[in-house]
Amino acid sequence: MPLTNKHLLPESLRSDFPIITNDLVAGRPLVFLDNAASTQRPRQVIELITRVYEHDYANVHRGIHTLSERSTELYEQAREKIAVFLGAAHAREIIFTQGTTGSINLVARSWGETNLRPGDEILTTVMEHHSNLVPWQQVATKTGAILRHVPLTDDGRLDMSAFQKLLSERTKLVAVASVSNTLGTINPVAEIITQAHAVGALVLVDAAQSVPHLATDVVKLDADFLAFSGHKMLGPSGVGVLYGKEQLLDAMPPFLGGGSMINEVRLDGFTPAELPAKFEAGTPPIVPAIAMSAAVDYLQSVGLAAIHRHEMALTQLAYDALSQIEGLRILGPAPEHRAGLISFAFERIHAHEFAQVLNDQFGVAVRAGHHCTQPLHKLLGISASTRASFYLYNRPEEIDRLVEGIRIVQAMFAPQGRRRTRPQ
Repeated sequence: MPLTNKHLLPESLRSDFPIITNDLVAGRPLVFLDNAASTQRPRQVIELITRVYEHDYANVHRGIHTLSERSTELYEQAREKIAVFLGAAHAREIIFTQGTTGSINLVARSWGETNLRPGDEILTTVMEHHSNLVPWQQVATKTGAILRHVPLTDDGRLDMSAFQKLLSERTKLVAVASVSNTLGTINPVAEIITQAHAVGALVLVDAAQSVPHLATDVVKLDADFLAFSGHKMLGPSGVGVLYGKEQLLDAMPPFLGGGSMINEVRLDGFTPAELPAKFEAGTPPIVPAIAMSAAVDYLQSVGLAAIHRHEMALTQLAYDALSQIEGLRILGPAPEHRAGLISFAFERIHAHEFAQVLNDQFGVAVRAGHHCTQPLHKLLGISASTRASFYLYNRPEEIDRLVEGIRIVQAMFAPQGRRRTRPQ
């Protein structure tokens, strides 16, 4: 696909991101290609954080003074805004957590430990982030449930034929990422949900890599649970969201005990609060949640469709260029089946060395390691990979910098081994 301006977002958007436009690395403008790990924040989010702390901050839901009332109103307005952003039926279906990991653990501990029995099956996939593997391993150990994993096709997509064979009346939950954070694979979540519901199973969607990039409608998807993080969508770290169908959340016991999650406490017991407070024990992430709503405003002002189109154009450009580099192995499927990230590996160069030189010599920030997908990397026969991930503020010239750096770093390592020389 020839890259034209109609595929790309306006260059002027970059001026909204101070760290992108002001920071220098290795004496060169920063090229930030680590967006799948965490994104940068626009001025609109940064300024709102400052404004709330300077003018509106107090603890929420507990005070009758002016600041508490203002802070509570902003906090609950953020919940309403995120509910609309996701297409949720009710704001009470939106639970603020500390991130995707916290959201998945809430479901694992509250729903999983309450409802799963010996012999029940949890179905997940071999491409999952550790945050969507380890909690289910823990639950399986406690409950006697059995954890099964959907394999991949040769090109890094879910083997849907194997999924259908693994799915049965014993399956009580399917836990799946909407987008692989290592392979970039866009999974057929709607199809997975339909097939899971047909056998009576619930579905939890790890949407950390999709909500920031693709329009999400939880009612249309018919998702039972969906989790994502603020820091991957231009918002602050330390805040995330669990969406859950109201009837499911109502039936689940509280995950944490303490202030705010109670209606009444006695010396011999307690009664929990109504949703969503039942799952928000203690002081919540007040300002991060409010600032997350500013990130939603920003994304909606740009448009998720335009963001996705921009990322796909960059991904195609990078995929085509990286495919021409001898000895470089791209992980995952073709561009039409992937989101805006590309992980790759060299046989003779470790990912950490590669990423360090790219940063130190070329000012290109990429991710190196197993990306919290150790089982997947083991399946691929490697211990680590290098990942470049794109977002709305990246531009074609940065793909050129990445490819230039890769070619030079590759040349620094002799084919025979680890001989390394730095360019002058």
